[in-house]
Amino acid sequence: MEFDQNALMLLMFAIMFVGIIVGVHIAFAFAMTALIGNVLVFGGIDGEFADGFDIALKGLGSVAYEYLRSAVFATIPLFMLLGDFVNKSGSARDLYKLINHGLKAIPGRLAVATVAGNAVFAAVTGVSIAAAAAFSRIAYPQMRHHGYDRTFALGAVAGSACLGMIIPPSVLLIVWGIVAEKSIAALFIAGAIPGLILAGFFMVYIGVKTTMNPELAPKYLDEADKEGLSRAEIASGSGIGALILLVLGGIWGGLFTPTEAGGVGAMGAMILGIIKGMRIKDIAVAVVESAKAAAPIMFLLLTANMYAKFMEAAGMSELIRETFATYQLGNVGIVVVIILIWLVMGMILDSISIILITVPIFAPLTQGFFDPIAFGIFGILVIEAGLLTPPFGLLVYTVKGAVEDKSVTLAEIFRGSVPYWILMLAVMLIIWAFPGVATWLPSMMI
Repeated sequence: MEFDQNALMLLMFAIMFVGIIVGVHIAFAFAMTALIGNVLVFGGIDGEFADGFDIALKGLGSVAYEYLRSAVFATIPLFMLLGDFVNKSGSARDLYKLINHGLKAIPGRLAVATVAGNAVFAAVTGVSIAAAAAFSRIAYPQMRHHGYDRTFALGAVAGSACLGMIIPPSVLLIVWGIVAEKSIAALFIAGAIPGLILAGFFMVYIGVKTTMNPELAPKYLDEADKEGLSRAEIASGSGIGALILLVLGGIWGGLFTPTEAGGVGAMGAMILGIIKGMRIKDIAVAVVESAKAAAPIMFLLLTANMYAKFMEAAGMSELIRETFATYQLGNVGIVVVIILIWLVMGMILDSISIILITVPIFAPLTQGFFDPIAFGIFGILVIEAGLLTPPFGLLVYTVKGAVEDKSVTLAEIFRGSVPYWILMLAVMLIIWAFPGVATWLPSMMI
């Protein structure tokens, strides 16, 4: 006798989700669910467990072997290493000062500089957590020192850090490309225009808000304005700009694959770090720390692929498609349900976990009516919003842990982030209504 596959899939999904909620590491939850599910699918309950177990182990081993051989797996650690070099060398601080110095006439210029700095920082590292941690230490103290409202300053740091998820090269875009089996280069190029639109919306909001309520961001004359920037600071900040052009220009121009661009970028960032004064010990620390951060992501991707293969074998996509058809939701209804699922999951899970769990299900489901590349950017934006959604809000917790002012509360950060959360959903709706915003550049360049 065999299990009903629909009931089996739902049972395995429920077991996995409950395990994650109660504290089982998501990678182990994926791996065990995939193993047990495959044993039941191929073995049944009539004494064939041995055969099912043997088939499941061989299948998982084959998936692991083929998956880890892919060169695209090197993209994540290379870009994370690039970000560590930039952060630890102090180039990120120089970048912020350079941008801030060029925005003297703009209302709320320190907050605007935080958004601009995060946009450029995101284009180098693609890791919003790194941006949130860096600018909590760099930008927030400066804004508070010059009399900025605390909630407003916290919101600017946390909200703008989300740009790291959409502006290429983004780790989430890489993960999405791997899981959905779509071109990472196309996703990188597709994220550029929506990312710049989002950054522009953030800056306009800050300018309008501080013009209407000047007490949020008092005007001041900084001593640094009188003294100007040192040649070293200008060179360091400009060096990051050149690095961005090299990495993204190489991808867009077809000179590098994303993996090769990551290697070139990491080497360039290391050279900048050495010029800034990094020594062998500092370089070794950056390598080890980036490896520690990348290894869990790699393991997650491997086990998530095992889980996706189990769902494919058991027919999860067909089950969900039939369910939507039964309730006659239509294309709009399907997308609305997906948005709600992502936002709810964003309250309790991190972004990579959400992508790993849902994209293998949702990407095939929407492929018939939503351009796959545009859907990728759309999905990242919704998941980005989840990073600011209580009670989890990974970026909010990152900012809370990184700021030196221990009187800062989570409620203040969540409250300050609300306008940025709304603007992210607005850009998401633009992509939904006009997919060409995301697909125009890739269609021209690839």
